[in-house]
Amino acid sequence: MLTQYALYPRTNYTLISTPSHNTTIPELPNTTSKPFSVFDGCDNMVEGILFDLVVQTFNIVVGLPANILVIAILIRNRRDPSTSDIFLGCLAFMDAYFGLMLPVSFLNLYHWQSMKAWLALKFSYGVKDTSGPLFLSCICLDRFVAVLFPIAFGRLKDAKYRAGLAAFVLGLTFAYASAKTVGGLPNFEKVFTGEVLATFMWMVVCNASILWALKRSRGAGKDEMHPMKKKAFKMVLSLLAIIVCNYLPLVALFPFQDHYSPVAFTCYVQPVGFAFLNISSSIQPLVYLSRLERVPFLPGSVTKTLCCKEKTEPSPA
Repeated sequence: MLTQYALYPRTNYTLISTPSHNTTIPELPNTTSKPFSVFDGCDNMVEGILFDLVVQTFNIVVGLPANILVIAILIRNRRDPSTSDIFLGCLAFMDAYFGLMLPVSFLNLYHWQSMKAWLALKFSYGVKDTSGPLFLSCICLDRFVAVLFPIAFGRLKDAKYRAGLAAFVLGLTFAYASAKTVGGLPNFEKVFTGEVLATFMWMVVCNASILWALKRSRGAGKDEMHPMKKKAFKMVLSLLAIIVCNYLPLVALFPFQDHYSPVAFTCYVQPVGFAFLNISSSIQPLVYLSRLERVPFLPGSVTKTLCCKEKTEPSPA
């Protein structure tokens, strides 16, 4: 029988496998024969799990097609790419992979109850835990250098540098996901906590520095910012807001994991915190699509609805 650990493979807590002081050996057969439930161990504390399941459903309906559309657009524009496209493409691909695994998660919870499927889900959660923060950090780094160190950025425009960095991030991602799948490593969950804290601080400082530099870069005697820089300012500001919304709950809650009871952490803190991380698989591609003047493969009426407003300027590289 699967336990709560199967619902949230990111954690090392297993409520069923942690007997209470009153548990006796004769009670074990009743425990193992208990009917499977998605809320196993959290039967009276289901709100957090329901919240995460709603978010996962949203990712299937909205996030998966949005990420596929982003990948198609990046492939279509491959002859005239921006410097961050390789990171955006890798991020969209990983989020699309994560979205594809969500139906597997539901099928395994309610039908298959397979250990092999459970291990595959653990690997996909490991990919999501690592790829999102690291590739967003790469995008922030690319824009940070472009705005604050334009001369150095011009020398490092060759795609091979970004391809090498993307390959390094993919190596870290698959190493982390493989270690999570194998399991058994002491204090392994603290690796994720440290990663989120480090990448969150970097992204906030990086984007704040970009905003500060763009705000100060007005022409002499002018009160208005250059239209292209103004567009870049709004884009970075929206990205900073998304980073704060998606990662702040994890940063605020997970470092204090030892202060919660295992049941409260597993049933409330963990599913709610990861739900905010998971929803980034939908928000990130939608923000990218909303910045485009016209979304290829979609009719104009859909593009008008998707984008914040009609854009008359070309998108910045």
